[in-house]
Amino acid sequence: MSQNMVNLKIDNKDVKVPEGTTILEAARKVNIDIPTLCFLKDINEVGDCRMCITKVEGRRGFATSCIQKVEEGMVVHTNSPEVIEARRMILDLILSNHHRDCLTCIRNGNCELQALATKLNMDNIRYDGEKNEYEVDDKSPSIVRDFNKCILCRRCVATCKNVQNIGAIDSSSRGFTSCISTVGNCSLNDVNCTFCGQCIESCPTGALHEKDSTKEVWEKLKDENTYVVVQTAPAVRVALGEEFGMPIGTNVAGKMVTALKRLGFDKVFDTNTGADFTIMEEGTEFVKRLKENDNLPMITSCSPGWVKYIEMNYPENLPHLSSCKSPHEMFGALIKTYFAAKYKINPEKIYVVSVMPCIAKKFERQRDEMKENGLYDVDSVITTRELARMIKQANIDFTGLEDEPFDDPMGEATGAGAIFGVTGGVMEAALRTVSEIVTGKELQKINFEEVRGQKGIKKATIKIGKDEIKVAVAHGLGNARQIMEEIKAGKADYQFVEIMACPGGCIMGGGQPIQSAKTRMTVNVREKRAKAMYTIDEKSNIRKSHENEILKKIYKEYLGEPGGHLAHELLHTHYEAKPKYKILDNAN
Repeated sequence: MSQNMVNLKIDNKDVKVPEGTTILEAARKVNIDIPTLCFLKDINEVGDCRMCITKVEGRRGFATSCIQKVEEGMVVHTNSPEVIEARRMILDLILSNHHRDCLTCIRNGNCELQALATKLNMDNIRYDGEKNEYEVDDKSPSIVRDFNKCILCRRCVATCKNVQNIGAIDSSSRGFTSCISTVGNCSLNDVNCTFCGQCIESCPTGALHEKDSTKEVWEKLKDENTYVVVQTAPAVRVALGEEFGMPIGTNVAGKMVTALKRLGFDKVFDTNTGADFTIMEEGTEFVKRLKENDNLPMITSCSPGWVKYIEMNYPENLPHLSSCKSPHEMFGALIKTYFAAKYKINPEKIYVVSVMPCIAKKFERQRDEMKENGLYDVDSVITTRELARMIKQANIDFTGLEDEPFDDPMGEATGAGAIFGVTGGVMEAALRTVSEIVTGKELQKINFEEVRGQKGIKKATIKIGKDEIKVAVAHGLGNARQIMEEIKAGKADYQFVEIMACPGGCIMGGGQPIQSAKTRMTVNVREKRAKAMYTIDEKSNIRKSHENEILKKIYKEYLGEPGGHLAHELLHTHYEAKPKYKILDNAN
């Protein structure tokens, strides 16, 4: 069916767009930029901040362009003197109650408010007056909440409530005391927050950010008595370059390794190898459950935000979770056991740092379940953004670095490990290995297109030998809820489920480079990063986890069989019900 088109003029430029298009969208189609603050495409389109106002001829007042639909013959002015002055007044009022410590703010240089103040030449604050003062919430291991830098755009609220279906934060009070808060104004650590970090990715300022771990890592790097090992997640290499002005989706694995070595790490390993171990253990577990028809569907457990979500919201479904640790936790356990023994290093002297796209990993690494022989598998987690800050602090010219390989003996990984970073990747990697384990035959077609793509929930039937396996893939906790409700109601007819807490998977994790609302409206960041992940897989010499020679060697020399006693002891764990609200739980 053909769509009705609307003709209008924006800044004297003829524009033709489909009926139902907003003025903001129409303007951007012809490269006319209208500033925004509260707007976040498909998530927060409410017109609260009023920064996007425009003037429509023949009408009184201003039109809020992010919600105002175009009309036939409409004449719009986006940059007239009265529009510019009105925007400056709005921004002045926002800045009057904002802590303007930009030089020491974590978002300095990547703050939408700061960029807008520069663009509108805000050289003074006319309405400067009394400011609200709020205590900084840094109690959680993952997220710091500084409401002194909040501009009440509510993008975080919309993301938490409408995308993730959590609702850990919301608007509170009115007028001058209006703020974004939690139940009982408690810390995020004590409410139903999963630490997915999508609120951080949505925030235009420094009101929400990851808890910094770089200071501790720097101290360990300076300590001659500590053997510091770093591992990097698959999704980090296709996003880190963005922090240095490189195109979205650029694979910077070689430069990243070089930078880490220059920072002083004793060994630089690839978490993709840990992902290969995950597939061996998870695949073995799935085959066993399938044969015994035990707690099906089996659900992946490598996303810590997702694990925290099911522990709080669907404890009755916990038996469906795989008992596997996440890849970086498995790898950390092997570094402190197999690697330590092989190279005669005291495990107590080894400090393992994981570079992750995810801030929930900060929470995961300090769980009591992630210990072996009294030692945490992983000692510190830094995000992609934190690694970028460390590289900049060391004054390393990242874009000019030569490429170097990961270190032996635990640097070899497969394409299957790489695609862990994108939604559907864990499922596809598992199916490659499970298919060949079950049938004993080499796959003729290695790509499982059925579980790829950006659709929120993907379902497919996969033929493995004589059997048909029904699978489901969900990304984003709002979609996870639908799967959980199906399982809870006994309506789930599939055997294997992959769930990632973040929409798009790890490539869009809460610790990845933050792209502005404007970029997110004009560029499909998720698609570009995902394409880079699949390209790494396609170019890999080995694309199936069970063909990784390093894995074969470690199983033969140390672990024994996948799913065996030692493998289970080191690479598996357990999960249990947790309260949504600690303050209420303590009260009882």
